[in-house]
Amino acid sequence: MTATARLTLDPAFRIAPVEPRLFGSFVEHMGRCVYTGVFEPGHPAADADGFRTDVLELTRELGVTLVRYPGGNFVSNYRWEDGVGPVEERPARLDLAWRSLEGNAFGLNEFMAWAAKAGVEPMMALNLGTRGVAEALELVEYANYPGGTRLSDLRRAHGVDKPHDVRLWCLGNELDGPWQMGHKTAREYGRLAAETARALKRFDQDLSLVACGSSNSGMPTFGSWEAEVLEAAYEMVDYISLHAYYDPSDGDADSFLASGADMDHMIRSIAATADHVGAKLRSRRKIKLSFDEWNVWYQSRFRGESSLEWAAHPRLIEDDYDVTDAVVVGSLLITLLRNADRVGVACQAQLANVIAPIRTEPGGPAWRQSIFHPFALTARHARGEVLRVEPECAAIATARYGEVPAIWATATREEATGEIALFVVNRDRRGPCALDVTLPAGLVPAEHLELADEDPAARNSAADPDRVAPRPGTGLRLDGRHASLTLPPASWTIVRFAPQE
Repeated sequence: MTATARLTLDPAFRIAPVEPRLFGSFVEHMGRCVYTGVFEPGHPAADADGFRTDVLELTRELGVTLVRYPGGNFVSNYRWEDGVGPVEERPARLDLAWRSLEGNAFGLNEFMAWAAKAGVEPMMALNLGTRGVAEALELVEYANYPGGTRLSDLRRAHGVDKPHDVRLWCLGNELDGPWQMGHKTAREYGRLAAETARALKRFDQDLSLVACGSSNSGMPTFGSWEAEVLEAAYEMVDYISLHAYYDPSDGDADSFLASGADMDHMIRSIAATADHVGAKLRSRRKIKLSFDEWNVWYQSRFRGESSLEWAAHPRLIEDDYDVTDAVVVGSLLITLLRNADRVGVACQAQLANVIAPIRTEPGGPAWRQSIFHPFALTARHARGEVLRVEPECAAIATARYGEVPAIWATATREEATGEIALFVVNRDRRGPCALDVTLPAGLVPAEHLELADEDPAARNSAADPDRVAPRPGTGLRLDGRHASLTLPPASWTIVRFAPQE
């Protein structure tokens, strides 16, 4: 028997505008994300700067709006000065985060040049692990001050006349984690974050600053870390960060397909924590959330940093994603949109090769992984205002998250065109679901695409790069203000509705 569900699309039920920064990505000096990923001098597709133009084209197609750089764990042992100036004079260093040899051929100015070509906003992370306030100020002066000081003139001597004018800065990375270089307690980090933020705001009060939240919701200090950090830094920062990765390796497919329920709970928990601190401090400010690391990651296959041998940009965590992984990524994007009133920044980690939507081979091709597609289509069509969508549907029992709705959905409406885009996931892998959609008057279907497959383990590869891709949906019917369609089991679907001409 086919399950049934219904939902209503009403332009009056608005959550918040779609924030372009929700479609961010992440480039870290980890594995092959930078070297032989976005940057490979000598590659047949490399431009004069050594950037792979095939990866640039895919980045633009993916719809990425913002990229966080240079880490990640890497940043907590990184000296930004090593990555500027004449390449032949740059020192090689040991990256303690990923036990890698870093030659520093790619650094700040290369990243900024790449970001300009990709058409993305830069989000820079500061090293508050092994460094502090002074080094953070020096980097911001080098990057953002026009000229006439030692560091701004040094940038100009390095061939970059105009300031980079980076507006969004991360105050460190995952400093609650004992694996992090410079790991700190919440009290230690909160004070450092506040002092760094105060100094940066003195430099430019319009900078947007992200304080480190918990590195994952399983940390023993989850919630209490955010509370203590924000009590110290609430008036100086604009965002608190969240990180979450979802691992399909344990074989619990029902829980994995329900990962969006966990992300939703995490967002609501940290938003409530931030609001509690704001009330306690009698502040009228509202801290937003930066979900600046999220993705599917087969973490249980990774044996940890201590298992790695010292090497230059080794193959590291190059997960091959299947159809189910793509459905989960689609559901996580739905979750971010459903919380657009609180989540202002989000970055899928990472862009190329390392748990990434884009894969490459050194000297060879680049191709789209399965998870590329829901991101690209959501980034392309989520415009205007996010609408509140609450499906009526059956629940699915999961071992990890209890009962969750079988149907997870959101929608956006663009005021100028009147177009509504509906994004919906059927979490039930056992059977299809007949969905009834109540529409505003005058709308008709304009496009219907679905990501599903009889083989949920199907993957793309260099040899078969289009094995998994969105296909036109079938069976969509319109009866007055009701559209009906069937959602395949374990599927992600987008339907666009446009005003009838």
